[in-house]
Amino acid sequence: MITSRDLVCQTLNRAGPRRAPRELWALPVARSKYPAECAALAREFPGDFTGIDGHGREQAPTKGDRYIVGEFVDEWGCTFVNIQHGVHGEVKDPLVKDWTADRAKIHVPREWLTIDRDAINRDCAGTSLFTAGGANPRPFEQLQFLRGSEELYMDLLDPVPALRAFVHEMHNFYCEELTRWAKTDVDSLRFMDDWGSQRALLIAPALWREWFKPLYRDYVQIAHGHGKKIFMHSDGYILDVIPDLIEIGVDALNSQIFCMGLDQLAQFAGQITFWGEIDRQHLLATGTPAEVDQAVRAVYRQLWRNGGCIAQCEFGPGGQPANVRQVFETWNEVIQ
Repeated sequence: MITSRDLVCQTLNRAGPRRAPRELWALPVARSKYPAECAALAREFPGDFTGIDGHGREQAPTKGDRYIVGEFVDEWGCTFVNIQHGVHGEVKDPLVKDWTADRAKIHVPREWLTIDRDAINRDCAGTSLFTAGGANPRPFEQLQFLRGSEELYMDLLDPVPALRAFVHEMHNFYCEELTRWAKTDVDSLRFMDDWGSQRALLIAPALWREWFKPLYRDYVQIAHGHGKKIFMHSDGYILDVIPDLIEIGVDALNSQIFCMGLDQLAQFAGQITFWGEIDRQHLLATGTPAEVDQAVRAVYRQLWRNGGCIAQCEFGPGGQPANVRQVFETWNEVIQ
């Protein structure tokens, strides 16, 4: 019997899976607005992935709820202001005004390192789904949360020693966290950073390669060194760095492929797995099921190479249940 774990591995290895693996990201705003529709999607198109809890012996301090209106303080000490139920807020007053003077305000959440390996392994043994570890490094985004985006962009161009020291410290922490997860029985590790605006990277590609590519290479090496697959998420237009992600060995990339254009991405088909997604800016929000159907078929034609695509879809603000349903219906039809 082919399990979900087998199916995902066949897809990542481009070994001719019988269908594309499924993963629905139903955000709290969608689950709140369309509870019956979300439940029906989960029944009719069961996912092939599951996240594994770390069963941490210690919990990093937080305050509030990140998905309700109001303020939420994260594990690093950053305060997010949320004005819409069901989505994540934004940092309005960054914690770090000066990297030297304000370093003591930052709480590096070493509580995340207190995972229970035996409990994790029991959870992995108890499922046939493809499992993902609970760590999710996001160095660029975390620096923005701490410092503010505009200030960080300027810092990267003219860095002070205290910034470099903190990046080194943060990276060592993330590597330690990933290594602990890599020593468990999970199938994969994940990391993320939203790198793109609508039409370009948020910083110059050369600066990205100087500061962040080496960090990501280390994450990939940790995963592969322990026999794990590694997945990355990044929103926006990131076409300029996809060859770099392929070079360092990222197995699967979740990105806004319609923002970049399928014709531009076809050159990478067969070199990396496209972990979704279908256009949630326009198609899922204001398109028709027929248009969604055509979009999925275009993804299949341009990017499927005996595998190499995951039927991932985000059901978020503005998403229409009929369009989300069509994503999975069409993926079931195109691979027979």
